[in-house]
Amino acid sequence: MNDASIISLYWERSENAIKETDTKYGKLCNHLANNILNNVCDAEECVNDSYLTVWNSIPDERPNNFSAFLCRIVKNLSFKKLEHISAQKRKPEMLVSLNELQDCLSSSTDTEISYDTAELGKIISRFLREQIETNRNIFVRRYWYYESVKDIAADYGFKEKKVSNILFETRKKLKRFLEQEGYNL
Repeated sequence: MNDASIISLYWERSENAIKETDTKYGKLCNHLANNILNNVCDAEECVNDSYLTVWNSIPDERPNNFSAFLCRIVKNLSFKKLEHISAQKRKPEMLVSLNELQDCLSSSTDTEISYDTAELGKIISRFLREQIETNRNIFVRRYWYYESVKDIAADYGFKEKKVSNILFETRKKLKRFLEQEGYNL
């Protein structure tokens, strides 16, 4: 079933919407939540909570990219669950992933937001579209899906050092790109 049909089911308030969402995106959502939480049961709970959140959100909006909309909800709920489980015991691999991107992005507070988040997302998407496919996929897997360097390297048949170098170079390019676009670092 395509995304437009699934969204229509939500608008119709059909319970099949959740079933179809799970059929099409359940594996992706569970993978993402488990990468953040590192616990299958907690991941399943977050995914189920995400489906409820989507159920409650769709009548107010009609997302253009349903999978990104759904993944954003899964990530947000997974991070909340992680904080709830233990505020100081985050998965070290994920902290490293988040810290790696810190140099590229502003450290402004909520009251000092230097750029609209949606606009920043568009700029980063444009940057990623300009990268070669392998580098783009490695970057997304690391910073969107929070996969470990080890897992990414294994999937591509690369050494971990090569994946780390690709990520380092891509972050440097992203930083330059953001500066060129007027993003204040």
